[in-house]
Amino acid sequence: MSALRPDLALISEWIEPGQRLLDLGCGDGALLAHLAEHKQVRGYGLEIDADNVAACIARGVKVIQADLDEGLSDFGDAAFDVVVMTQALQALQRPDEAVKEMLRVGKTVIVTFPNFGHWRVRWALLRGAMPVTPSLPEQWFNTPNIHLCTVKDFEALCAQRRWKITDRALLNHAREGGLLSWAFPNLFAEVAVFELRSI
Repeated sequence: MSALRPDLALISEWIEPGQRLLDLGCGDGALLAHLAEHKQVRGYGLEIDADNVAACIARGVKVIQADLDEGLSDFGDAAFDVVVMTQALQALQRPDEAVKEMLRVGKTVIVTFPNFGHWRVRWALLRGAMPVTPSLPEQWFNTPNIHLCTVKDFEALCAQRRWKITDRALLNHAREGGLLSWAFPNLFAEVAVFELRSI
């Protein structure tokens, strides 16, 4: 099995052995397959893309083809120990409602998103163009991202909704932590990783 992306490797460190996990927008199932092999995690992935669903099945990952914008009504309260969503929050119609639902079905939530406050984004906007960066690689006309936010925006939402931030990691363009990302997260973090619980 190939090595995990650095942000997924970080998330895997936050997961305890044997936990029940739901991975929303699970892509090709790399994270779930890794966790099943190395931490005996049991769970499901939800994914809309048919090619990714096929890749999950080929890896032996249990996957349900579903649209995350339709919610998680098929799952009961606290059905999972952890609910993960990596790099999909900004593509949803109502990211706030998605996080609320994640916190309903999971005891802990881990969510990642590209930081729209990163200096590369700001520089592109100052030049009068929509940003194209390593964490936002699509052009304005073909991007799936419809609700971009900054680290500061997300933390404000958590405070407003009384979602407790229990951990966070702020990653640079190589998806690794760095001093600048830690000291000035809204300016230098390119990808944000948050762990949440309801208060």
